[in-house]
Amino acid sequence: MGKPASVLVLLAGLLIQTASASASAPAAAAPSTEQLAPGVHLLRGSFVPDRGPDGNTVIFDAPEGLVVIDTGRHAWHSDAILAFASARDRPIAAIVNTHWHLDHSSGNGRLKAAHPGARVYTTRAVDRVLAADGFLAKNLEAARPMLDDPELGDVRREEVEIFIATMDEQDQLLPDVVIERSGELKFAGKTFDVRVTDRAVTDADLWLIDAASGIAVIGDLVTFPVPFFETACPVQWRSALDQVRAAPFERAIPGHGEPMTPEQVGVYRDAFSAFIDCVHSDAEANVCATGWGDGIDSFTAGDGSKRDSVLRNAGYYVGMLREDGGKSGYCLAR
Repeated sequence: MGKPASVLVLLAGLLIQTASASASAPAAAAPSTEQLAPGVHLLRGSFVPDRGPDGNTVIFDAPEGLVVIDTGRHAWHSDAILAFASARDRPIAAIVNTHWHLDHSSGNGRLKAAHPGARVYTTRAVDRVLAADGFLAKNLEAARPMLDDPELGDVRREEVEIFIATMDEQDQLLPDVVIERSGELKFAGKTFDVRVTDRAVTDADLWLIDAASGIAVIGDLVTFPVPFFETACPVQWRSALDQVRAAPFERAIPGHGEPMTPEQVGVYRDAFSAFIDCVHSDAEANVCATGWGDGIDSFTAGDGSKRDSVLRNAGYYVGMLREDGGKSGYCLAR
């Protein structure tokens, strides 16, 4: 099975498969906006066929301006963030990236161009993937020649161009303020309980809780239809999910998917744990994939097409993880 297109685009803007993407794949509609609590809004990310996804964005109203958690990948997503700020006549004062995956951080530059005072807060995990032998640097090396392929479809060409443009301005992915450890931090004058993982989705991810609203923003520690394991340390990721589940919150906003109750986060965590145990066992890949599908069945609501996608992608990840001893080849060993 080839790599799921959604995953390759999620991480690096590449759709490295034999078939060309459709030339008629549409752009996404402007993200829908939901008020989660007073002063807290969700701008939903999107999965458009043949295109890369955009992660969810959460915006908090703070004393010194808006705090934007994750900035998406496509212009339609960052345009929606900018329109939100303009409609409220408030500056974007802080940009927080839960992790470096480009569907959560490519919009940084566009937001900072419109709001030069905005500061980016994130971990230093991005440094390793931008280094000469890092994940993004290697993908960039592979991406540039793709534009010379006359058979590359228009949509796929556009997706690759977005990736290259982001990498050409890769300084926008770097933190203005480095977050190295968990604790209470202020962004734009508003206090958050910020947690930093020791390896999970990437070398170091962050998630946060706003005690005033009861909202937790947990990034790609939870994603649907499957966890994205390309740069992951699954055992440490499971520990991070344990910490999320034990934390005090009323609703958690995943990197991809709908807001979740604490109980739903617990269901996801249990399915994740069982899947990792299966990966480390001698079970057939389809058994592990079916177990994952059964574990999150309450989220897919009996949709047969969704389940097919879940099983296909989960089965791929069983093989990928087993190739590297139950983890990603990019998991930082210590």
